Amino acid sequence: MANDVIQLQLSGMSCAGCAKSIERALQSCDGVQSVNVNFASEVAAVEGNNLKTAQLLAAVKDAGYHAELLDHESDQSDPRDAAQQKQLVKFIAAAILSLPLLYTMFGHFSWTSGIPVPDLLMNPWLQLLLATPVQFIMGWQFYRGSYHALRNGAANMDVLVALGTSAAYFYSIYLAWFAPDYHPHEGLYFETSAVLITLILLGKWFEARAKGRSSSAIQKLLQLQPEKALRELENGDTEEVAVSELKVGDIIQVRPGQAVPTDGKVLSGESAIDESMLTGESMPVAKHQGDNVMGGTFNTTGFVRVEVQQVGAQTALAKIIRVVEQAQNSKAPIQRLADRVASIFVPAVLVIAALTMLIWIVFLAPGDWRAAFEATVAVLVIACPCALGLATPTSIMAGSGRAAQAGILFKRSEILERTQAIDTIVFDKTGTLTEGKPKLTNFSLLSQALSQATVASLVQALEKQSEHPLAQAIVKGLDAHLNADDSPDERPEVRQFQAHKGKGVSASLSYHNESFKVMVGSLRLLREHEVVVNENAEQKLSELQEQGKTAMAIAIANELVAYVAVADTVRDTSKHALKTLRTRGLRLLMLTGDNNKTAAAIAKELGLDDVIAEVLPEDKADHVKQLQAKGTTVAMVGDGINDAPALAVADIGIAMGTGTDVAIEAADIALMRADLNGIAQALEMSRLTVRNIRQNLFWAFAYNVVGIPIAASGLLAPWLAGGAMALSSVSVVLNALRLQRVKLSDR
Repeated sequence: MANDVIQLQLSGMSCAGCAKSIERALQSCDGVQSVNVNFASEVAAVEGNNLKTAQLLAAVKDAGYHAELLDHESDQSDPRDAAQQKQLVKFIAAAILSLPLLYTMFGHFSWTSGIPVPDLLMNPWLQLLLATPVQFIMGWQFYRGSYHALRNGAANMDVLVALGTSAAYFYSIYLAWFAPDYHPHEGLYFETSAVLITLILLGKWFEARAKGRSSSAIQKLLQLQPEKALRELENGDTEEVAVSELKVGDIIQVRPGQAVPTDGKVLSGESAIDESMLTGESMPVAKHQGDNVMGGTFNTTGFVRVEVQQVGAQTALAKIIRVVEQAQNSKAPIQRLADRVASIFVPAVLVIAALTMLIWIVFLAPGDWRAAFEATVAVLVIACPCALGLATPTSIMAGSGRAAQAGILFKRSEILERTQAIDTIVFDKTGTLTEGKPKLTNFSLLSQALSQATVASLVQALEKQSEHPLAQAIVKGLDAHLNADDSPDERPEVRQFQAHKGKGVSASLSYHNESFKVMVGSLRLLREHEVVVNENAEQKLSELQEQGKTAMAIAIANELVAYVAVADTVRDTSKHALKTLRTRGLRLLMLTGDNNKTAAAIAKELGLDDVIAEVLPEDKADHVKQLQAKGTTVAMVGDGINDAPALAVADIGIAMGTGTDVAIEAADIALMRADLNGIAQALEMSRLTVRNIRQNLFWAFAYNVVGIPIAASGLLAPWLAGGAMALSSVSVVLNALRLQRVKLSDR
């Protein structure tokens, strides 16, 4: 039985420690099997059986945070927008009250003694009046967060901020009340607590804006879905309806300049559809009768009538959104180190702060409580686990979102991390390296007894009687060789059609008042009917077979007059894609059920390192396992049902988006267009994302490793420490956002 997955939009988190607290709270609910809270996107993904939404929401609330059910299909506004706006209002109010206090700092230093500071601003009671609203109204969120964290047996960034600013605030009250003769400008810290809170609120607002940009991929995908559609009525008129009201089988009209409302098939009309937003294909794709179109794509030029085939959650756009969400809300293995550090970070900082106070009082400056106090507060406020918590998820969100814009869907964040490590790629042939549809490649006369147009007309009429894929390829391919002067009434008439199993077809045909006995098939079929086959013809057909083509001879009136060849042609993009992959030092193999001769011809044409042919579908996975047993990291690329086991077994399974749903479900990466260049793009996106994560983790660790000792040494004023703390989180997110500007070449 499939598990339920419920996504919750969270608010109120201040650091990675909050995410861990929410995870613990949700894991205690009935039926929950796994929980992943993404601090960057503020989304909790809960998986389990018989999950109760109300219980999950209550658990988050009891932990001290707020949650709403995440539903993209509803018109509800994003709660993060309101939270971001509220944070901005708090910052502005705090800044207005803190600016006078910030000005008083000029009176604290000898080198600024020339700047006049009004005595009124130095009055301790005015400073108390200005600082109190900042401390307990704008800064109340830190006290609330501290209370809930400590109640749940944890400690987060709110604890550090509340402790540091409270120490400065209440120590200043003590000095103002019990030391009336003391010079306030030499000892009060009201400006320290107020400016600290103001700077942290500014950092939180910047962080929220940056995090919103890093998660913009899903919002952009959601915006592709049009709200209205033109549905045809039985009398031919149209009505405008909401896209949510469309049903399978409805006929809709899509005019030039409109977005395609949902997935469907073109019934009539022609146009060029811009699919770049879903597949990454830079050029509009021509669509004709019978072609499929996807909801969210853009109709550029023509008018088309479309039969609705998928609606709601079954559309390609909805599936893409689910895959991107799944990747962004999962946790990459590289994040485990940051999680372990974040879990002990705040207690460790509290210990360091206590040691800082003790060392200053006892060893560095005995009796100088002011110096000890400033160093201790600086340690408390400069230390922040936020940067550690944001380092990995923001990069994953930005990287997977950029990949989705290029038509590359990573199913999970760990896949995005692991892909760059592969060293061997195994390709299925049919539908992956090749088009997957046979095409006529050769048509030549061996005799001048009949014109090429006459032979083409006779062969096409004969092959139309067969439903074999090769016959259909011949019929379609011969269109260019027909006699253009023939009217429909002059087409050949077929009688006594006969299919010779495994050999070919034959029939009697009437054409322009003449009768012809026509055979198309193997040389064996012709010899059985006493048709003379000369060495030249036999050699030509043999050469075609060696090229991996299916060659057939054509006999008319018991004379060999021509031959045709059909092949599953290599995709136009395959050669360039494989060349690009070879430059990366990757080993490239082909795994196919085709015969050795055909497989070898394709492998030679593409320059593959090795080929394994005549493999049964059920044995493909075993061959992948054999490669893995040799110590290689294997990616399998396929598109068919028979590729699904191998895709699941491989270290990285890559499915062509034009393939079957089974293959796409079994794979780790889905390419939304039939272009193997997407593999090189996936490798590049994985490499850049992992590099970005490592950069973020380095700077997050380095910031604390360097910043805390500087603060403890007394070289950093508390208000500067607060500014540095706010800047650290913002810098990590901005670095991750660089991934959204990565240029991925599609050729």
